[in-house]
Amino acid sequence: MFLHKYEPQLYAVLRIVTGFLFIWPGSMKLFNFPVLGGPGGYPLHVVAIAGPIEFFGGILMMLGLWTRWAAFVASGEMAYAYWTVHAPNAVLPIVNNGQLAVVYCFLFLFFAAHGPGIWSLDNFISARMKK
Repeated sequence: MFLHKYEPQLYAVLRIVTGFLFIWPGSMKLFNFPVLGGPGGYPLHVVAIAGPIEFFGGILMMLGLWTRWAAFVASGEMAYAYWTVHAPNAVLPIVNNGQLAVVYCFLFLFFAAHGPGIWSLDNFISARMKK
Protein backbone atom coordinates (compact mmCIF):
# COMPACT_ATOMS: atom_id res chain seq x y z
CA MET A 1 0.00 0.00 0.00
CA PHE A 2 1.25 3.51 -0.75
CA LEU A 3 1.13 4.63 2.91
CA HIS A 4 3.52 1.88 4.05
CA LYS A 5 6.54 4.08 3.40
CA TYR A 6 5.12 6.65 5.85
CA GLU A 7 4.49 4.15 8.66
CA PRO A 8 7.06 5.66 11.11
CA GLN A 9 5.70 9.17 10.57
CA LEU A 10 2.06 8.09 10.87
CA TYR A 11 2.83 6.19 14.07
CA ALA A 12 4.50 9.33 15.49
CA VAL A 13 1.47 11.43 14.54
CA LEU A 14 -0.84 8.86 16.19
CA ARG A 15 1.22 8.98 19.40
CA ILE A 16 1.40 12.77 19.41
CA VAL A 17 -2.30 13.35 18.69
CA THR A 18 -3.39 10.69 21.19
CA GLY A 19 -1.15 12.21 23.86
CA PHE A 20 -2.52 15.68 23.09
CA LEU A 21 -6.12 14.47 23.39
CA PHE A 22 -5.33 12.67 26.67
CA ILE A 23 -4.05 15.87 28.27
CA TRP A 24 -7.49 17.49 28.34
CA PRO A 25 -9.42 15.08 30.60
CA GLY A 26 -6.54 15.44 33.07
CA SER A 27 -6.61 19.20 32.71
CA MET A 28 -10.32 19.23 33.47
CA LYS A 29 -9.79 17.09 36.55
CA LEU A 30 -6.79 19.04 37.87
CA PHE A 31 -7.50 22.62 36.79
CA ASN A 32 -11.18 22.59 35.77
CA PHE A 33 -9.98 23.81 32.36
CA PRO A 34 -11.43 24.02 29.83
CA VAL A 35 -14.68 24.54 31.69
CA LEU A 36 -17.58 23.15 29.72
CA GLY A 37 -20.63 23.85 31.81
CA GLY A 38 -19.24 24.31 35.29
CA PRO A 39 -17.07 22.40 37.75
CA GLY A 40 -16.62 18.70 37.15
CA GLY A 41 -17.17 17.67 40.76
CA TYR A 42 -14.81 14.72 40.50
CA PRO A 43 -14.13 12.66 43.63
CA LEU A 44 -10.79 13.42 45.32
CA HIS A 45 -9.21 10.08 44.32
CA VAL A 46 -10.02 10.78 40.65
CA VAL A 47 -8.48 14.24 40.84
CA ALA A 48 -5.42 12.99 42.77
CA ILE A 49 -4.70 9.86 40.71
CA ALA A 50 -6.39 9.99 37.31
CA GLY A 51 -5.81 13.72 36.80
CA PRO A 52 -1.99 13.57 36.95
CA ILE A 53 -1.82 10.32 34.97
CA GLU A 54 -3.90 11.83 32.19
CA PHE A 55 -2.35 15.31 32.19
CA PHE A 56 1.32 14.44 32.64
CA GLY A 57 1.04 11.08 30.86
CA GLY A 58 -0.48 12.85 27.86
CA ILE A 59 2.37 15.36 27.83
CA LEU A 60 4.98 12.59 28.11
CA MET A 61 3.41 10.60 25.28
CA MET A 62 3.06 13.69 23.13
CA LEU A 63 6.74 14.49 23.62
CA GLY A 64 7.76 10.84 23.36
CA LEU A 65 9.54 10.96 26.72
CA TRP A 66 9.50 7.83 28.92
CA THR A 67 6.88 6.70 26.43
CA ARG A 68 6.71 3.02 27.31
CA TRP A 69 6.21 3.67 31.04
CA ALA A 70 3.77 6.55 30.56
CA ALA A 71 1.73 4.52 28.08
CA PHE A 72 1.72 1.43 30.29
CA VAL A 73 0.47 3.39 33.32
CA ALA A 74 -2.14 5.21 31.22
CA SER A 75 -3.32 1.91 29.73
CA GLY A 76 -3.83 0.52 33.22
CA GLU A 77 -5.68 3.64 34.30
CA MET A 78 -8.03 3.36 31.34
CA ALA A 79 -8.65 -0.33 32.04
CA TYR A 80 -9.42 0.54 35.67
CA ALA A 81 -11.69 3.39 34.56
CA TYR A 82 -13.59 1.09 32.23
CA TRP A 83 -14.17 -1.66 34.78
CA THR A 84 -15.02 0.64 37.70
CA VAL A 85 -16.95 3.44 36.00
CA HIS A 86 -18.46 2.03 32.80
CA ALA A 87 -18.77 -1.75 33.15
CA PRO A 88 -20.97 -1.67 36.28
CA ASN A 89 -23.67 -0.03 34.13
CA ALA A 90 -23.44 -2.62 31.34
CA VAL A 91 -20.65 -4.80 29.97
CA LEU A 92 -20.77 -3.65 26.34
CA PRO A 93 -18.92 -0.38 25.68
CA ILE A 94 -21.57 0.83 23.23
CA VAL A 95 -24.18 0.56 25.98
CA ASN A 96 -22.12 1.98 28.89
CA ASN A 97 -20.38 4.81 26.96
CA GLY A 98 -16.98 3.24 27.62
CA GLN A 99 -15.74 3.15 24.02
CA LEU A 100 -13.18 5.90 24.55
CA ALA A 101 -11.74 4.23 27.66
CA VAL A 102 -11.35 0.95 25.74
CA VAL A 103 -9.75 2.63 22.72
CA TYR A 104 -7.34 4.61 24.91
CA CYS A 105 -6.50 1.47 26.92
CA PHE A 106 -5.48 -0.51 23.86
CA LEU A 107 -3.78 2.40 22.07
CA PHE A 108 -1.64 2.99 25.14
CA LEU A 109 -0.90 -0.71 25.45
CA PHE A 110 0.26 -0.64 21.82
CA PHE A 111 2.43 2.44 22.50
CA ALA A 112 3.96 0.67 25.52
CA ALA A 113 4.83 -2.36 23.38
CA HIS A 114 5.97 -0.46 20.28
CA GLY A 115 7.90 2.31 21.98
CA PRO A 116 8.23 5.97 21.13
CA GLY A 117 9.17 5.76 17.45
CA ILE A 118 10.55 8.70 15.52
CA TRP A 119 9.91 12.32 16.45
CA SER A 120 10.31 11.55 20.15
CA LEU A 121 12.58 12.77 22.90
CA ASP A 122 13.30 9.13 23.80
CA ASN A 123 14.62 8.56 20.28
CA PHE A 124 16.59 11.85 20.31
CA ILE A 125 18.18 11.08 23.70
CA SER A 126 19.03 7.52 22.63
CA ALA A 127 20.70 8.77 19.45
CA ARG A 128 22.71 11.38 21.39
CA MET A 129 23.87 8.77 23.94
CA LYS A 130 25.26 6.58 21.14
CA LYS A 131 27.54 9.37 19.90
